[in-house]
Amino acid sequence: MPDLSTPQLAPLPPLQAIRVFEAVARHLSFTKAAQELGMTQAAASYQIKLLEERIGAPLFLRRPRQIELTEPGQRLAPAVSEAFAILGQAYAAARGGADGLLCVTTVLTFASNWLAQHLGAFQIAHPALAVRLDTSSRLTDFAREDVDLAIRSGGGKWPGLEAHKLLDADFTPMLSPKLAASIGGVNEPADLLRLPILDPGDIWWTQWFEAAGVAGHDLAKRPGSSMGAQAYEANAAMAGHGVAILTRALFKAELADGRLVQPFDLVGDDGHAYWLVYPTARRNVPKIRAFRDWILAEIACP
Repeated sequence: MPDLSTPQLAPLPPLQAIRVFEAVARHLSFTKAAQELGMTQAAASYQIKLLEERIGAPLFLRRPRQIELTEPGQRLAPAVSEAFAILGQAYAAARGGADGLLCVTTVLTFASNWLAQHLGAFQIAHPALAVRLDTSSRLTDFAREDVDLAIRSGGGKWPGLEAHKLLDADFTPMLSPKLAASIGGVNEPADLLRLPILDPGDIWWTQWFEAAGVAGHDLAKRPGSSMGAQAYEANAAMAGHGVAILTRALFKAELADGRLVQPFDLVGDDGHAYWLVYPTARRNVPKIRAFRDWILAEIACP
């Protein structure tokens, strides 16, 4: 006779199939999911087929150039993402020291030009927490990486993640006073084209010049150098090597002490911002809540 006091778990599909589903649902791409998981696209498709057979309904609408989640897929995806987040949290705790270590991943410029200058206040307020910073521009997989929070730029909508806006990622040209003086001053936007432009392939340049009413710029014909981060471009601009297009909030000190000048009030804005993000399932973890409350209060200070 079975032990009726023991709860019976519902049958579960193979974990591999669930893992593939989570990746495909997140990327909405079999190709990208297969690359992330180190398998062929055919193998990923096979795992989804197995899962769909278990469920008895298709999980994706397969179109010529894209896929979409079906209604059953839309119901399953958030629960799967949350389950992997909880599993990742349990794994981190099992490794030991999870409560005493806070891992924050962020882009280089935000780390060097804002976070590094303020982080001491957080550590004074929370001496039991050791903070580990990781600088990277790639997307973070919270289910697979030992990361608590991420600071990224974008539109602020990522499935399964809580997102808190920190700073607007606006943009405007900046240069050294010496470089501006080399052409007798920068008096109108078109004057910038007489100077070296740092990262001319950056879409921000095109958007800013269009907003400034400068037509016929030759950005596409200029050497396509790219430094990969605003922090590097700002250093080059302060050394007089060219004009950089930068986010004002990240270079307040450089503008205040005259190492950089902002020649025009015109500021571009493509709707992107810097966001603090973390899995919704972990929103009440004490160390995550502590960092979230601290950084939102710190950002709000003038």
